[in-house]
Amino acid sequence: MAKTYYVVGGEYADTSFSVIAPGHTEDRFGPFDEHEAHICWRAITGKTVDNAMIRYFIRSTEDITDEAWYVVGGEYADTGFQTMAPGKSKQVMGPFSRKEALDKWRELTGKTVDCALTRFDLCTGDELARNDS
Repeated sequence: MAKTYYVVGGEYADTSFSVIAPGHTEDRFGPFDEHEAHICWRAITGKTVDNAMIRYFIRSTEDITDEAWYVVGGEYADTGFQTMAPGKSKQVMGPFSRKEALDKWRELTGKTVDCALTRFDLCTGDELARNDS
């Protein structure tokens, strides 16, 4: 069975291109075969080239799921990992596919392995909403 592809993206909050800008939603075009996805991507990016905050990606159906994943954490006040350290705020990165979130988590934990008070966790969008309420 041939892979199908989508063109996804939109306007992002910053140039890490990991969080959609407030008031915007992620655009999704497709499904396409690989060639059609590249044609769509070129057309969309050509129209948005003047806005540095807009980015689109080509993703296969294996990369796209309805469930969004986030990497959440930062530097905590103690090893109970409930209260952020003074002057620090919880970092929320995403939405990602599960694989992208796991890759980001590995990157962050690798960089902070020597800081016992820094911790990052993976969570779904539903878990994130429950924890923030």
